[in-house]
Amino acid sequence: MESVHHVSTSSKILFGKVRKMVPPMLEKFHKGQLGRVAVIGGCADYTGAPYFSAIASAKLGCDMSHVLCERSAASVIKGYSPNLMVHPLLPSTDTVKDPNSINAPELAGPIIAMLSRLHALVIGPGLGRDGVTLKVVAEVIKEARSQSIPFVLDADGLLIITEEPNLIKGYKECILTPNVVEFGRLAKALGVKVGSQADITKGDGDKTSKESDACEQLSKALGGVTILQKGPHDVISNGVTSIISDIKGGLKRSGGQGDTLTGSLGTMLAWRAAYHDKLWDSGERDNETEAETKDDVQAELESTAKRMSPTTTLLLAAWAASSITRECSRRAFEAKGRSMQASDLTEEVHPSFLRLIGEPEGSKTHL
Repeated sequence: MESVHHVSTSSKILFGKVRKMVPPMLEKFHKGQLGRVAVIGGCADYTGAPYFSAIASAKLGCDMSHVLCERSAASVIKGYSPNLMVHPLLPSTDTVKDPNSINAPELAGPIIAMLSRLHALVIGPGLGRDGVTLKVVAEVIKEARSQSIPFVLDADGLLIITEEPNLIKGYKECILTPNVVEFGRLAKALGVKVGSQADITKGDGDKTSKESDACEQLSKALGGVTILQKGPHDVISNGVTSIISDIKGGLKRSGGQGDTLTGSLGTMLAWRAAYHDKLWDSGERDNETEAETKDDVQAELESTAKRMSPTTTLLLAAWAASSITRECSRRAFEAKGRSMQASDLTEEVHPSFLRLIGEPEGSKTHL
């Protein structure tokens, strides 16, 4: 692993724990075992976002990266990369006979039929706000939850939750990735008072503490859903435990960088599933209890012998994806400066992974 001078000692320890979740490259694995991830999004107006998310998932290392999009977006997204599997399965007002009278569960059927073959979903990049599309995606969320499939919600996927929070309330296999505006909308919808940006700014340390408190409050209001609040540093909370992702990022706020985050999250969730399915010997002994408190999570992070519980690995997956994205941004900005675009992050995903996390012990990266 490349030397990392700008990473704190505590973060290096966390990256060591993340490395335990990364499947080694072994000859015994077959296609699909190391990640089948689908991005649900993409419409006539927004084709870049689902591409950036899906390609980040692929570049980080999932085996199979899908995009489930609206018909008009499919050929465009296919043209971006032949490496992605693109499925024009999202209906819209333009593709149904009567938009005012639809059977949303029936229209969602073709997507729901795919769910059992997937390890993780990313819902929202380029989704748009078409009424028919959003109703169908709400049905997909319901079914994914019933099948205990982990999913990430971003962009217009968060709009669905803002209007119908019970869809995810209490579902612990969900990660939300709001920016400051989206965070405010969610908080307002749930009656959570988090204060304005001016209210929480009284020096960096105090600001960080208050942002963590706000993230915890919103997570609790949603029944323990994990929230990754994007900002100058990212705050990740499940309502009980909060961790800060403070890896240095770039200074250019070009649109689309959040799509690299969601795609990276998709792959981290798929790898997390492989870790808990014990597809390889991690060298850890089984942990018989779930981490329910801050102290429990801390104990798991400090232990070098015990396997981590799903609570701890979900927090780590979110933290790792955030860190990788911030490192991508730093590297891309260093190379491109003011001209940096979302596409510049794509080729930085694998180098950032190697720099921060590195291949796990036992990986065979050379023949």
